[in-house]
Amino acid sequence: MPMIDIYAPSGTFADPHKLAADAAATVKTVEQVPDIPMFRQNTAAFVHELPAAGISDVDGGSDHVRVQVLTNAGALDRDKQLAVVAQLTDLVVEASANPGLRDRTWVLLTEAPPGGWGLKGHAHTNEELVTAARAEIAGLQAAAGSGQQT
Repeated sequence: MPMIDIYAPSGTFADPHKLAADAAATVKTVEQVPDIPMFRQNTAAFVHELPAAGISDVDGGSDHVRVQVLTNAGALDRDKQLAVVAQLTDLVVEASANPGLRDRTWVLLTEAPPGGWGLKGHAHTNEELVTAARAEIAGLQAAAGSGQQT
């Protein structure tokens, strides 16, 4: 259930909401978690539009994007790390219509320590998250078997 933060100068993206939804879906897909409400409704992206005057490189340029992806520990193996960075960079470039941003987009991958992943008012360990996901899957399967809709 990653949290994705995208920081960019105001006006970089024509449709920040679409970028947020696409970024969340991209990371959820790369992570290969089950397609259940727990993951669909708790993998989220936030687009932070900043004044250009608040961003600068050494030369004074403000056309940079920072994407920070926070996951639970061990969620992304090396192949998934490579995929997340490449695909989120592609999304930024597409959403900005600025191919030059490919060279100025940083994607930072951060892992929350066990117990450092809070959801529903509880600081979860990885094992607790797996248990919660399995319980939700079992409940969905039971509801499907009885003809109930969730």
